[in-house]
Amino acid sequence: MFDYVQSIANEMSEDTPDQIAQRRAKLAQLRQSTSAYPNDFRRDVLAAELQSRFAGEDSSSLEQTGHRFKVAGRLMSRRIMGKASFAHLQDMSGQIQLYLRRDHLPDGCYEAFKQWDIGDILGAKGSLFKTRTGELSLLVEDARLLTKALRPLPEKFHGLADQESKYRQRYLDLIMNEPARKTFQIRSAVVDFIRNYLKCRGFLEVETPMMQAIPGGAVARPFKTHHNSLGMDLYLRIAPELYLKRLLVGGFEQVFEINRNFRNEGLSARHNPEFTMLEFYEAYADHAVAMDRTEDLLRSLATALSGQARALISFQGAAYDLSGSFERITLRESILKFNSDISAEDLDSIDTARVLAERRGATLKASDGLGKVQTEIFEKTVESRLSGPTFVTAFPAETSPLARRNDEDPFVTDRFELFIAGREIANGFSELNDPEDQAQRFTRQVQEKEAGDEEAMHFDQDYIVALEHGMPPAAGVGVGIDRLLMLLADAPSIRDVLLFPHLRPKEATGSRE
Repeated sequence: MFDYVQSIANEMSEDTPDQIAQRRAKLAQLRQSTSAYPNDFRRDVLAAELQSRFAGEDSSSLEQTGHRFKVAGRLMSRRIMGKASFAHLQDMSGQIQLYLRRDHLPDGCYEAFKQWDIGDILGAKGSLFKTRTGELSLLVEDARLLTKALRPLPEKFHGLADQESKYRQRYLDLIMNEPARKTFQIRSAVVDFIRNYLKCRGFLEVETPMMQAIPGGAVARPFKTHHNSLGMDLYLRIAPELYLKRLLVGGFEQVFEINRNFRNEGLSARHNPEFTMLEFYEAYADHAVAMDRTEDLLRSLATALSGQARALISFQGAAYDLSGSFERITLRESILKFNSDISAEDLDSIDTARVLAERRGATLKASDGLGKVQTEIFEKTVESRLSGPTFVTAFPAETSPLARRNDEDPFVTDRFELFIAGREIANGFSELNDPEDQAQRFTRQVQEKEAGDEEAMHFDQDYIVALEHGMPPAAGVGVGIDRLLMLLADAPSIRDVLLFPHLRPKEATGSRE
C-alpha cells in the first residue's frame, strides 16, 4: 500500500530486533482497518493543569463536578489486570494516570489498548477520580491510538544512561528524563526574563546579520562560506558587536540582541562551535554603569529562578550567593593576589613576565607585548580560582582591541570580565569611539593575522567610516547564555544545556542505531 512499507522489507531480517518487527507488524495490520496516523483528536487540557486544579479534591467531589476531559500524550507505562488496566500518559507538562475498564469502554477499545505499546501516542477522554492511594486519575471512556511508535523506548528503570546517547538522541533524553526537560524549561525562562528585563529598561531588541562580509566583534577564527549569486565569500558571525554599535551611530541608543554566534574552535565542556550570546549596548554609559547593570540583571534573574528573597544558586556541590555586591578587582591585582611568587616589578618587566608566563604553560609569540603576557598569566593562574561573583577590570589594551583606553593609564582599557565559579560569564567595556585609535588597533590586528594568528580581527573599513560619523560615548556587555545556563541549571557541560550540541561523527558500525 505504501512504498515506505515496501522499503523496510530488507530490515525484517534476523538482525532486526524482535520488538521493532512486532511493532511494524502491528502497524501493517492497523493500516488495513483504519487511518494509521490520524490527526483529528483535540485535547482540551494538559496533565499538569489537571494535577494543579484537582490535586486537593477527593473522589466524591470530583464525581459531583461531572467534568469530562480529553488528554493526549505518550504511553509511558501500563499494568494490565484482566478486565482493567492502569497506564501513565505523558505530555509536555507532565503525567496523568489512566484507568481503563473493559465494560466502561466502546466495543473493541480495551482489546485494542492491550495491543498498543509503550511509547505509542494516545488520545483519551473521561472523568477524574482518586485511587485508593490518592493518585489523581482519568477514568477513560474512550481511547484512540494516534501515533504508532515503531521503536521501543529505552529500558524503563535505566532510561537513557549513556551520556553521549543523550546528546545524539536528545528526543529520547527528553522523553525519559525529567531533569533534562527541566533544564530546557529553565533555559526558556532565562531568555524570557533577560528579554523582558532589558525591554522594561528602554532597550530595543534588534537583529543583525548572521552572514558577514567581514567577521568582527571578537577575536576568534570564523567559519567561511561562499555566496554564489553575489560571487563573494561570507563568514558566519563570531559576534554582532560592530553592527550593534553601528546602530548607536544611527541613533538607537539602547539596543540588545540575543543571538547565535559561530566560532571555528575546538569542542570542550565549555565550548561549542555554535552558541548563544546576549549583547547589549547603552549610549552615555561607561564600564562602571555596565557592571552595575550586569550585576543587577544576574541578581534579579537568580532571585526569580530561586523563588526566594536571596539570589542563591547551587553549582556542582557549591553554593553561590549573588545577593550582595560583586567583588571588583583589576587584572593586575588579581595576578598578585593569587601568585605570591610574582611581584609588581615582575609584571612590569616584559622579559621577566615572559619567563613567568611560559613557566605556567603559556605559549607566546615573539611579537607579544607585555599586555598579552600579563593576560596569559591571568588566564593560566587566576581565572579558575575566582569562585564568588567577581568583576576583573583593567584589561591591557593589547588584548582589548575594541575597548576604550583608561584616561589615567592608557596601557589598560575600561574593560571587565565577570567570573562565577571560575568561569567567565560576561565581558564588557566602555566602547572605543575614537575612529583613529580604532583604525590603528585594526591595523595591529591585521599585522598579527598576517603573522599567522587565525583569530586576529580583519580591518573593517565600513565600521571606521561609521565611527567617523560620530558614535556617542557608550558601554556594551556580552553574556554567554549557555555558560550562564550551566550555572543556573547545575550542568557540568555546555552540551547539557544545548538541545542539539555538535559532536564528532560516530564511527560507522554497519548497524542501525
